[in-house]
Amino acid sequence: MAFDSPPGTAGLESELGEFERLKPRLLQVWKTVEGAADQKHTSVVVPSFSLDQRELAKIDGISFYEERLLFFLIRLRNPRARLVYVTSQPVHPLILEYYFQLLAGIPASHARSRLTLLCAHDSSPRPLTEKILERPRLVERIRDALADAPVAFLTVFNSTPLERRLALQLGIPLLGVDPALAVYGTKSGSRKAFRLAGVPHPAGFENLKTERELAEALFLLRKGRPGLVRAVVKLDDSFSGEGNALFHYPEGESISAILGELPDLEFISSSETYETFMAQMGEMGAVVEEFLEGDSKRSPSAQLQIDPEGNCQLVSTHDQILGGPGSQIFLGCRFPADEAYRGAIQDAGKRVGEVLAELGVIGRFGVDFIARRMPSAPGGWDVQAIEINLRKGGTTHPFLALQFLTGGALDPSTGLFAAPTGHAKYYRATDNLHSRRLRGLLPEDLIEITTANRLHYSPGPETGVLFHMVGALSQFGKLGLTAIGNSRDEVEELYAQALAVLDREAGRTRASSRR
Repeated sequence: MAFDSPPGTAGLESELGEFERLKPRLLQVWKTVEGAADQKHTSVVVPSFSLDQRELAKIDGISFYEERLLFFLIRLRNPRARLVYVTSQPVHPLILEYYFQLLAGIPASHARSRLTLLCAHDSSPRPLTEKILERPRLVERIRDALADAPVAFLTVFNSTPLERRLALQLGIPLLGVDPALAVYGTKSGSRKAFRLAGVPHPAGFENLKTERELAEALFLLRKGRPGLVRAVVKLDDSFSGEGNALFHYPEGESISAILGELPDLEFISSSETYETFMAQMGEMGAVVEEFLEGDSKRSPSAQLQIDPEGNCQLVSTHDQILGGPGSQIFLGCRFPADEAYRGAIQDAGKRVGEVLAELGVIGRFGVDFIARRMPSAPGGWDVQAIEINLRKGGTTHPFLALQFLTGGALDPSTGLFAAPTGHAKYYRATDNLHSRRLRGLLPEDLIEITTANRLHYSPGPETGVLFHMVGALSQFGKLGLTAIGNSRDEVEELYAQALAVLDREAGRTRASSRR
């Protein structure tokens, strides 16, 4: 079945029916991928950011975020597995070689022969899936790569009707969230799921569309929280904290006083204006929540997955590293989350997962929390859920990297990851290693720098540094980095060493160019 244009009412009903008929195949997909290591299958990875393009435009080098899911090359560790990876623009050959040499026990030539790289050759700021659907011959090439696959499936960054249509054109199931349930990944939908799960979350209001509704919600919020100084406003479909704004309450207690203060919202994104923010709120909706104050505030998250039979299990936990006004922008993460509240976020995440499973959600998701030191709270920490991410988030690919390199597994009882050697593993990761000094460095330069300074991951001690999003380096001076070690202290040392080496080498390059 093919769709050359968005379907009308009758076409949509047919599309939804076909999509439902593909779902039973997900159970076989799951058993194949999660079961024995030598099961023959083909996975199609389409790392499309099918999100609001105005929100994505706030992030430098967003087109190169498609490289983050290259860690799914881990599936090629299975010598009978094949992988089809589609991008908007070509991936530099050296970047692929960088990943191949990390596939312990698998010859690079063998892995390379089982990888099909396809490209839309379209750098426009639109979702990759949309570009693929516009190119019937590209869709046909993907289908051709599936010709002898007894089990094939589609992996995406996030699920929308675009990804549903692509799955139907390919005739394979989508291993991810049904787009009809994507609402539970919005800020408003998250709050609804938290209520259903009985998980504590900040006081607030959701599904706000107008300036008046926002002002009334802010008024009621402060009425219920006397003395509240700040609130946070979040666009429903925003990404990485870039769609958030801080509201500072005026002295006046009236709705009119709040309306007068709204134009002074403190936007997290430097490119945001009051007019654009209000326009987007009118289209996608927003929530307003109390800003949880605290000197020892943390931002942990729990990642879980729901299988096609509705079973929910823990994948990982992290402490997120945030920056920007009010610490709202995601900069990176540390694994695992602090032991002081790790169990609490695991339990709360599992309760949210059980609700999502009842609703029919399948695949990986993350739950973000705020943890504040509070002697009166259980365990000395007040933990509140703030957001569900029904997509591959900023914590997905570093954990894939850990699996990619070590072949270990998480112990759900402790939340610790053990390598086959028995060592507990830790890491610190970022997508936002960002410096003007790094601009102009090519992938070849990065490989040369890391080789000369021995910044590689070492299989023996199972420690070292791994880079990703290398394609963004030359144009944007932006890079992703994951430092893996056997303790938190070792990870921090490796991370600091990597930053120092890159800064020194970039400075040396600049000095040389001025001679």
